[in-house]
Amino acid sequence: MTANDPETLAFYADEAVRYANRSQARSFDHLDAYLALLSPGSRILELGCGGGDDTTHMLAHGFDVVPTDGSPEIAAEAQKRLGIPVNVLQFQDIADENAYDGVWASACLLHVPRTALPDIISRVHRALRPGGRFFASFKAGTAEGRDRFGRYFNYPSPEWLRETYREERWHDIDIAARMGGGYDNEPTQWLHVIATKPR
Repeated sequence: MTANDPETLAFYADEAVRYANRSQARSFDHLDAYLALLSPGSRILELGCGGGDDTTHMLAHGFDVVPTDGSPEIAAEAQKRLGIPVNVLQFQDIADENAYDGVWASACLLHVPRTALPDIISRVHRALRPGGRFFASFKAGTAEGRDRFGRYFNYPSPEWLRETYREERWHDIDIAARMGGGYDNEPTQWLHVIATKPR
């Protein structure tokens, strides 16, 4: 099954300028905690970079970041903001092997249909070097569905996520629940997952 949802991609195409350039006060605490797990200068593949805020933060801290987004329109906006190449990369097209020390996927894999997620997680596993760290965040729930904008979400529970990750070989899987918000300005319980590839 494809990892792309046409209705979700259409939303980001229509909202690209507003979405990528919105101003918001935000914390980088969870990103800093993730970066602290990596060696200085580590090479990081960023999936779903959006407007490039996380990219900017990682670059400022000396990491070698490869920003990508699945929406051509948002990738173009991010590239204008960042002044560096931002590749258009669909999750199912991740083909690198042992190429990155980290994969950062903040608020993007939550749009992958549940049946397609195991393949994406496997592709990320192959793309990481031994000992590499994989971060992904999801909106918590019990069943897949759509938000008021028509975007698809897989809305997993911690138990469902843990079982899905266990289908691939990871050294450790840490899942933390946190309250936050999103583009819809709705109070949201987020699930932050950090998985480590065995050395």
